[in-house]
Amino acid sequence: MANIVNRKALFDYYIEEKHEAGLVLEGWEVKSIREGRAQIKEAHVIVRSGELYLLNAHVTPLKTASTHTKPDPTRVRKLLMHAREINKLIGKVERAGYALIPLDMHFSRGRVKLTVALAKGKREYEKRADESKKQWNRDRERLMKKATR
Repeated sequence: MANIVNRKALFDYYIEEKHEAGLVLEGWEVKSIREGRAQIKEAHVIVRSGELYLLNAHVTPLKTASTHTKPDPTRVRKLLMHAREINKLIGKVERAGYALIPLDMHFSRGRVKLTVALAKGKREYEKRADESKKQWNRDRERLMKKATR
């Protein structure tokens, strides 16, 4: 089973909340996602008329995809959530600085689910600080491992 992860999201955003949403997909898309042929690195979620949609998610069609339909790898896909959850998210997104970011695409009980995060964007200097902190932790672990030998 494929688990498509958006690693760039953790670098670019502070994650506030996580929510799980279903996706409206075509059959060939489910098969491609199962094979791990999807990418959500550049994807984002938008709100249109009280509903959530996934944009810029790329699902590469398989060679054995249907012959009678023309697969569109970057089509807009609707997200399925309870209306109460959607309204709560819309209220928070309309506040300054919040965005809906897809974190990962996975299977749950045979259905494709998308983990959507309510996130606040990081500034450039915050990204550099996080990167240097991560690098220091790696170096410290390396030094500690070498010291115990």
